[in-house]
Amino acid sequence: MQPLAWPDCRNTRDLGGLPATGGEIRTGRLIRSDNLDQLTPAGLAAVHAARISRFVDLRSAWECETFRSPYVDDPRLVNVPLWDPGDPDISELGLFEQYRILLDDYAERVAAAIVAIADAPPGCVVVSCHAGKDRTGVVVALTLALVGVPRELVAADYEASGASRETIVRVLDHVRTQYGGTAAYLLNSGATTEQLDGLSGRLTG
Repeated sequence: MQPLAWPDCRNTRDLGGLPATGGEIRTGRLIRSDNLDQLTPAGLAAVHAARISRFVDLRSAWECETFRSPYVDDPRLVNVPLWDPGDPDISELGLFEQYRILLDDYAERVAAAIVAIADAPPGCVVVSCHAGKDRTGVVVALTLALVGVPRELVAADYEASGASRETIVRVLDHVRTQYGGTAAYLLNSGATTEQLDGLSGRLTG
C-alpha cells in the first residue's frame, strides 16, 4: 500500500505490493480514494499521470450531482451507487450493521461494483466514494479477499482510512459464515466465474 499525493484528496492510496494468491497486486492496478471533486489542477495532473482506465464511483445520484466529479462526462467513469435515497435510513446503526445490511440486502449492487473493476479496460482502476472509507472500504476489502490478500492485511488497509479493523474483520467473517466466502457471495449476487478470474489476473498479472 502506498499513499498517493492527489491534491486535495485526503485518503488516496495505491494497493500495489500487497501479497495475493500467485504473486502480489501490482502497482498501478487498483487505487482507492475519497471524493475526486476535491482535485486541484495539480491533483488532476497526478490522476492523468496514473493512466486510469476506469473510475468506479460508489456514490448516490444525489452525491454525484451535488459534489460533481471532474470526470462526470468522461466515458471512463462508471457510477455504481451502493445506497439509494429511497433505501431505509440506517444511519443510526453501527458501522458493522450498516455494512451487513448492504451485503445482505443489496448484494447485487456490491457485486456490480466489483464487476466494474473486473471488466475495466487494461490499466488502473480507481474506486471512490465520499470519504473513501465505508463504501470504498467494503468493496476494496472484498476485492482484496477475493484475490487472496491475507485478512490481516485487508484489515490493515481498512484501518489506514482511520477506521477500526475489527469492523472489517467482522464483515469478512460474516461473508465466510453466511455465504461460504467472497467468491461464493459474488457468484450468488450476479458475478461470473470468468469475471472473478479476470479480476485476479488484472490485479496480479
